[in-house]
Amino acid sequence: MVDRFGRTVDYLRLSVTDLCNYRCQYCMPAEGVRKRSHQDILTVEECVEITQAAARCGVTKVRLTGGEPLVRRGILDICRGISAIPEIRELCLTTNASLLPELAGPLREAGVDRLNISLDTLRPERFAAITRLGRLEDVRRGLSAANGAGFLHTKLNVVLMKGFNDDEIPDFVDIARRHPIEVRFIELMPIGEGGNASFLPAETVLEVCRDLRPAEGSGVARRYRPSGGRGLVGLIEPISHRFCAGCDRIRVTADGTLKPCLHSDRELPLRGLHGEDLRWAIQEGIAAKPERHHMTETGRSEAGRSMNQIGG
Repeated sequence: MVDRFGRTVDYLRLSVTDLCNYRCQYCMPAEGVRKRSHQDILTVEECVEITQAAARCGVTKVRLTGGEPLVRRGILDICRGISAIPEIRELCLTTNASLLPELAGPLREAGVDRLNISLDTLRPERFAAITRLGRLEDVRRGLSAANGAGFLHTKLNVVLMKGFNDDEIPDFVDIARRHPIEVRFIELMPIGEGGNASFLPAETVLEVCRDLRPAEGSGVARRYRPSGGRGLVGLIEPISHRFCAGCDRIRVTADGTLKPCLHSDRELPLRGLHGEDLRWAIQEGIAAKPERHHMTETGRSEAGRSMNQIGG
């Protein structure tokens, strides 16, 4: 479906939970978030039904997010149901990888095509500090399990933070040099627990690693290839290089509201709608996509929720 600014919207980011087994400092409060009752979040059937309606509106790609989607009860049933929708050509999932040792194989069998793995540091002590609860070794085991399960074109998502991981930029680029992986550096957004003090423009990556050469872009990412590298480096720049003109996505939160834009407070309730009513509501959400966000001018997001409540 084409929105009123001429953008083809064919990508759904579906949050299946706002819970996580980590407490990343820029995403969640140290004490975590209040666990919702089962009645307050989308059921497995609702997740599939909403995706079916979105597919009738032209959506062909789905990404499951959270919180941490692998802590969601019924995640494999959700994956099976969505992967069985004929119009859906790609089912992806973003995870912190800690539960992949047990779930990588079942996820592959359930129809997940590709994984994005969030990893902000390669140093164990920093990893423990930023996640508050995590161990770097669990992520390494998760990556190994993903490879063993046959996942290809895995991406690493690295949130850039000044004074925290900026000295690790060459180490992450070296991963893309040695492995067929895309390492994506993402600018920290002023949303929820995220703060402006740690902001670092993604352009810094090009200043630090001068051997990166432009490659074909993908979605909202500017992509580069390290000299002699097997993988790619992507820059995702919601602040310094606004990419709204090419935005192709809508988001549905774990409690069943459609957000036409990550950084807008506008939300459309979907729970309780079925059939044509549900399809029309999703079409309304696509039509309501704003031309752009205003973070560059205001220095803050108008999302109205923290990132774990919307879906990373």
